[in-house]
Amino acid sequence: MGRELEYFFAALRFFTRLPVPAWVGHSQEQLDKASRYFPLVGVLVGMIGAAVSTALALRLPLSLAVIAGIAATLLATGAFHEDGFADMVDGFGGGWEKSRVLEIMKDSRIGSFGAIAIALMLLAKYSALMEIGAGGNLIGLGSALVAGHALSRFASTTLIYALEYVREDETSKSKPLARRLSLGELALAGLFGLAPCFLLATPQALAGIALAAVITLLAARHFLRRIGGYTGDCLGAAQQMSELAFYVGVLCV
Repeated sequence: MGRELEYFFAALRFFTRLPVPAWVGHSQEQLDKASRYFPLVGVLVGMIGAAVSTALALRLPLSLAVIAGIAATLLATGAFHEDGFADMVDGFGGGWEKSRVLEIMKDSRIGSFGAIAIALMLLAKYSALMEIGAGGNLIGLGSALVAGHALSRFASTTLIYALEYVREDETSKSKPLARRLSLGELALAGLFGLAPCFLLATPQALAGIALAAVITLLAARHFLRRIGGYTGDCLGAAQQMSELAFYVGVLCV
């Protein structure tokens, strides 16, 4: 149990800016095992966003509360996944050959494709959450945030299980997590990723899961066709796209 706690804290330290106990330490083994707890980290990030949004919505307009909730999640993660999404859009939008796509994604500067994409992504998530919380449905809003963040990180974890990591650069920030997951590790990640979805009504949960699964599958096929696998930026992009897809699926019911 103590080792598993270390693996969880390693995931929390890698994927967020939240503090972890000093006794956790650093080791390659922790990073190798951290991916299974990626969705559980999403639960915590979603809870932060839900707490901020629902608390502020009791005193402020819903629009401001939703913006504050999104901002809280960005602060908690350091916009880790949003940055990956923007880099992926820049790379796939600006390069045709695999080497050029990887080169663009590696560039720390954001291009016009990435800037436009991240602006539209944040606007779309804001609009979807506004609709979910309309009419004072704060429980639904909070539940959707927790579930969306958890499920979307499970979606990214499935790419680690199913695809090959394509960067050969040992300095890549996602290289430590590129080890293939076992089926048991994937099942544990799935438990953490899927269970929070049923904080919502079952038809909403199933619709959100289904749409997120479709988007993840399409993204995986596109990554495989263009570069032969995934990078850390691809994981961030999958998380962002499947999170939005989950919210849209909830709204479809």
